[in-house]
Amino acid sequence: MGRVVRGQRKGRGSIFRSHNTTRKGAAQLRVLDFAEKHGYIKGVVRDILHDPGRGAPLASVAFKHPYRYRTVKELFIAPEGMYSGQFVYCGKKAQLAIGNTLPLSEIPEGTYICNVEGKVNDRGSFARCSGNYATVIGHNRDINRTRIRLPSGAKKVIPSNARATVGIVAGGGRTEKPMLKAGRSFHKYKVKRNCWPRVRGVAMNPVEHPHGGGNHQHIGHASTVRRDASAGKKVGLIAARRTGLLRPVRRLV
Repeated sequence: MGRVVRGQRKGRGSIFRSHNTTRKGAAQLRVLDFAEKHGYIKGVVRDILHDPGRGAPLASVAFKHPYRYRTVKELFIAPEGMYSGQFVYCGKKAQLAIGNTLPLSEIPEGTYICNVEGKVNDRGSFARCSGNYATVIGHNRDINRTRIRLPSGAKKVIPSNARATVGIVAGGGRTEKPMLKAGRSFHKYKVKRNCWPRVRGVAMNPVEHPHGGGNHQHIGHASTVRRDASAGKKVGLIAARRTGLLRPVRRLV
């Protein structure tokens, strides 16, 4: 019997848990309330923050409590162009401007949006990474649904009263700069989780990985593996529908 492979060990947690002690907090929209449903509420951006382990900057926004004498601080994902001291508005009657949060029904077609809710009041699910954005494609007023294009290119239909922030997430182009040296990758993943450096299976011994062993580094069998394979065998291309490069298809007219 072989050793417990890396994929099995990751399931246990332990040293593979995420490193989240230095993070600033959950970046979410406001909890949907009466002010947002029927009008708008004004907030001011107090600070733009770096969140360790996240590519996108965060904005600390202060709102007046709708019923009590106090301020409530929220952490939003900062869209490109947001600055400290800026007034932002959240609600159905808010203006269409970068940094404002509106229901999708109030956002015209073709607008770039970010931190989009998948369900009403889930406080933001899609287009949250640095440089990402979704696009409003169209509205169906009869069934109260809006069609959006996600950053992956997939199209999704979501309720029109789900909210989104206008603009593109700040910090775009982060992946275009090469890492150049191992030390930068070390610090990048140090604040995320224990997933670097990653040893290839073919570089291991047979006891440690199904791809290990043999003269010359080679897998020795198909890299695809069935969905119901036992945990120690479940490495490589799991339940792959297709493999290989995506090549453009040439059609003869």
